Amino acid sequence: MRRFGSALAVFGGLSLAIAGVAPALAHEHPSGITDLVTPAVVRIEATARVDILLLDHIGELVHVERSYKVPIGAGTGTVVNPDGGMVTLTRVVKTDRDVRVYAANKIFAERHKVKIPEDFERHTLKDDQLNHHLQGCYPPKQPTATCIVDVATEITVFPNIAPADKEGFKAEIVRTGDGPDSPAVLRPVGRADGSAGLPTAPLAAMVPAKDASPVAVAGFTGRPAANVPETVDIAHLRAGGAGEGGREFKDPENKVNEPEKLGALVDRGLLGGPVIEDKKGEVVGLLLGGGKDARMIGVREITKALAEADVAPARGPIDAAFEQALTRFHTHYYGDAVPAFQRVLELYPGHTVAAAHLKTAQAKRGTAEDEATKRAASSTDLPGGTPLWPFLVGGGLLVLAVLTVAILLWRRRSSEPEAGPAPEPSPAAKTRPPAPASPPIPIPPRPAFDEQADSTVVVGRSFPALPKVSSTAPGQPVLVARDPGRDTAPGSNTASGTKPGDTVTQKYCTGCGMRLGPAHSFCGYCGHPAKT
Repeated sequence: MRRFGSALAVFGGLSLAIAGVAPALAHEHPSGITDLVTPAVVRIEATARVDILLLDHIGELVHVERSYKVPIGAGTGTVVNPDGGMVTLTRVVKTDRDVRVYAANKIFAERHKVKIPEDFERHTLKDDQLNHHLQGCYPPKQPTATCIVDVATEITVFPNIAPADKEGFKAEIVRTGDGPDSPAVLRPVGRADGSAGLPTAPLAAMVPAKDASPVAVAGFTGRPAANVPETVDIAHLRAGGAGEGGREFKDPENKVNEPEKLGALVDRGLLGGPVIEDKKGEVVGLLLGGGKDARMIGVREITKALAEADVAPARGPIDAAFEQALTRFHTHYYGDAVPAFQRVLELYPGHTVAAAHLKTAQAKRGTAEDEATKRAASSTDLPGGTPLWPFLVGGGLLVLAVLTVAILLWRRRSSEPEAGPAPEPSPAAKTRPPAPASPPIPIPPRPAFDEQADSTVVVGRSFPALPKVSSTAPGQPVLVARDPGRDTAPGSNTASGTKPGDTVTQKYCTGCGMRLGPAHSFCGYCGHPAKT
């Protein structure tokens, strides 16, 4: 038991020594980055395709057909699941202006060579006949309408990839909100970007409630290209809930007018772009506003819109591989980051952030900036510059102390006196003759177990009674044969008529070992024949 305690003490000392070194070797996941979100940021352009048929009754009846693409919105969206589900603002993909009015103005101006602005306003012409036909072309459709109009919304998404996708891919509206600043949910149609899907952005569980919480905004001011990368800027949230008007921004040091700065970014194309929390790099809202004002709609409204559209936010294999690569890159383990980023590019060849970081990691791999190189060059130092030898010396001293205590315990046990000799026997015991060895009682073998259906198994049987003991010398017990016929026949000492002093042979059942009488043909306990 003492040896076990010593071994346990040694093991505990080693564990403490290792525990002292482990915290210095550990590193945490980097925080305050936008790299987790920017690969999932996309450019969204919405247009209305208007097919219009003009029934020109002036002079000879003529049917004039035209098709126009009318821009109705542009901004930034965020992919939230690998299948391509996206969120943006409703006014990016839907407009309150009537594109049918725009088409009527344009077709009349082209057909009759009159000056009508190409806008969404209703106009009046000086010529009564032309004006009558123009007013009949404006919606709503009437039995005497001079125009038949069909409108379809087309949404094109340009992902953040390199080389840039100049054509983009089509998407459809799954859900729009009641107001222009409500979240809208889209999904791609007619195109798949690979079995691994698309990069996604993580959604936060809640909006930071603390005043001046640092955030970042991201988006595109145009279609992604080599000279049009994503735009990222910093901001700070004011305290309080979002409310119907959205959460406001404010620089805590009042050095920058953040609403005006972000409002200008909204006008340039960051409308609907993600607002990214600074600690974990998660999306906490969408950017809205314009002009000299900018606000944020919170993540609660985003998740509600996704649930109503039956689009579940999720992360995919590209995101898992990318997060692992980012951990190595931001902790300056560039040699380990190289194969990690290469794996990301195998899953998604156009990943712009992974490609950019891969170039940096390849350039710094094996240099003095590579933490793996530092550890290999100086095995006695930790990555942070803290010398390792104090931990090793402390651990060695602790192990030495535990071993010393174990040796002292062992020596103390070895120096303990042995047990004393047995006491001398009494004189009477010395003169007493040795007792003869007692012969063992024979136990007849039992038959093998019969597994037939009619076999009987006997359990809990008792052993035969011990033989009687008589004494031929004081204090010397001896074994004698049993007297099976005692008190069984009147007028004699045994049932078989033997005289006292005659030798009696005791019989036993060969099936169960029970004692048999001289006249027994079968065992009274198990029924086994006495003669076999």
